[in-house]
Amino acid sequence: MTNHFAAIMAGGIGSRFWPMSREAYPKQFIDILGTGQTLLQTTFERFKRICPEENIYVLTNERYRSLVQEQLPGIADTNILGEPMRKNTAPTIAYFSEKVAKIDPTANTIVAPSDHLVLQEDRFVEMVKRGMAFTERQDALVTLGIKPSRPDTGYGYIQYLEDKDHGGLYKVKTFTEKPNLKLAKTFIDSGDFLWNSGIFIWNVQSIIKAFSQHLPDVYEIFEEGRKFYNTAKEKAFVQQAFSLCSNVSIDYGVMEKADNVFVIPSDFGWSDLGTWASLYANQTRDKKGNTVTGKRVLIEGSTDCIVRASDEKLVVLQGLKNFIVVDTEDALLVYRKDKEQDLKQVVAEIRRRKDDKYL
Repeated sequence: MTNHFAAIMAGGIGSRFWPMSREAYPKQFIDILGTGQTLLQTTFERFKRICPEENIYVLTNERYRSLVQEQLPGIADTNILGEPMRKNTAPTIAYFSEKVAKIDPTANTIVAPSDHLVLQEDRFVEMVKRGMAFTERQDALVTLGIKPSRPDTGYGYIQYLEDKDHGGLYKVKTFTEKPNLKLAKTFIDSGDFLWNSGIFIWNVQSIIKAFSQHLPDVYEIFEEGRKFYNTAKEKAFVQQAFSLCSNVSIDYGVMEKADNVFVIPSDFGWSDLGTWASLYANQTRDKKGNTVTGKRVLIEGSTDCIVRASDEKLVVLQGLKNFIVVDTEDALLVYRKDKEQDLKQVVAEIRRRKDDKYL
């Protein structure tokens, strides 16, 4: 469909994948799965099945513009929306929505992160097309909810009304940010909760209306820019606009407040690849439960580990169980897999010590 548009969010720094993911070269630009394609490239190819290539936009930090151009050589420079500063997801989605609405006021859009794993792409495309058919005719904000396989505390949860079936879409009752383990178990047992994938589908008019109702300050800033979008004055306007925006996520600013949110319960081999453990869970393991990248890794008496090293580096492991071992040119990480949620604090401590060259 010519009025189908996609926004790939690729501005994060992936701190939980340190030391492989760095601020200058974050995980979405890395072939972290060893497939021969980076996560961004894989996501871009996936969305070519949903909308014309010229309708795919990459929302990223301005400092990554050259990386996007390098990895997606066919993309037009105007399709790379560079954030001059990080202000979370709501401002950049408002910018994208207003810019696209000026090009096509009927635009039906999908917004998704650049770093997700989708194993069943046909199923994914089917779910997206179902959502887009719904938002084509309804003033609705749709999200893809993932059927949970375990009480995971790393995801947000969506509760939906099972008796409000609109052809496989259900009215959302509540959003809950990352719960503790006890609450996550309660959610799983109830049967009416899904993981929040962070993948959204809506018509541009619906999301612009939602911004005007729930984030009027952000709405007014980017609505003012309509006369500048797709002109030589756009970049200067965007620089000023982001400096005026609050730091707010689309989930907190819009989705949790709107009353026209629907969810599609989905199962298409999804992982947000947010942590080393999620990568470990989606890679082939040997008989001892180890997953290894690197041609010169020797393992003795070690189980359930994830090991990443260059093909040139000889790495020997002995007696480790359930560890992350990542060796880069200037940093070595040896960390318990069940403690990896603390990696963000490690990165914060490195910054506090002013060792920024390692970030």
